[in-house]
Amino acid sequence: MTTLVLGASGFVGRALVRSLTGTGETVRAASRTPREGDQWVTVDLEAPETLAPALENVDYVYYLVHSMGSGAGDFRATERQCAAALAHAAANAGVRRIIYLGGVAPRGEPSEHLASRLEVGQILRAGSVPTIELRASMIIGTGSASWQILRDLAVRLPIMLLPRWLESKSCPIALADAITALRDARTVSMATTSDWFDIPGNEVLSFREMLELVAALDHRRIPAIRVPVLTPRLSALWLRLVTRTDYSLARELVLGLGSDLLPESREYWNLTGHPPVFSFRQAAEEALTSEPKGSRAARVVEGFVKAIGSHRPDA
Repeated sequence: MTTLVLGASGFVGRALVRSLTGTGETVRAASRTPREGDQWVTVDLEAPETLAPALENVDYVYYLVHSMGSGAGDFRATERQCAAALAHAAANAGVRRIIYLGGVAPRGEPSEHLASRLEVGQILRAGSVPTIELRASMIIGTGSASWQILRDLAVRLPIMLLPRWLESKSCPIALADAITALRDARTVSMATTSDWFDIPGNEVLSFREMLELVAALDHRRIPAIRVPVLTPRLSALWLRLVTRTDYSLARELVLGLGSDLLPESREYWNLTGHPPVFSFRQAAEEALTSEPKGSRAARVVEGFVKAIGSHRPDA
């Protein structure tokens, strides 16, 4: 059995490749840029001719590629074209199943980023290769862009502004639980040829509650000020000042939090028999413990905030 992981150099891709190879499976790790090692293959989804060699004798394909929409041009059109190219090439190669990691559908109007992820799932599921789409909200782990923003806000904010989007709710999932869900997706039974499932964590939390929990792990209590109106643009600028992310990524996060990102069901866990093991607190503790040491400037900023901020006394 051979598995191809598209997006293997990303946050989830790296963890999935480690998990699969750790059990002795044959894994091809795909990246747009050439990398050293027999395991790696070069695939550029915008150059469909690179797909056929990578898909030769492949049984399962993980599609972990997506953009935050920060590039020039119509990124949604590009993502649709890439998904269609993969669906076509996988059919020609005789792939048994495609596993796509998408995003939870919001209760309200989706952001451009979330809308694009949903479109990609629709295109893949409409193809002739059986496809399972797993929809996650925030995945908690070192290397996740959304986790990095959450972590930086919790550790660096001397005062917490409370715009409305901080009250949006989701069911964050630990990276380890998401990897288990992805592994199970190759063999889980589906009532139809292709389908989608939410993969929620065990808790429903607002972004504000997550901030407070992570701050508590850092022995901090952040004073809060309610802000009646803070536009996505101003919110993104605020995030950019406090965190290590760029403006476009911060803006997409804010727009994505315009509505609750709650699952429609927990059916997937019943099908696999492997529900989430880790709580948000456990996942956050693991991410904080395993993160690489920051730059000297970052350590100075965080040390200064701790020095002037309110500290939570140890229990």
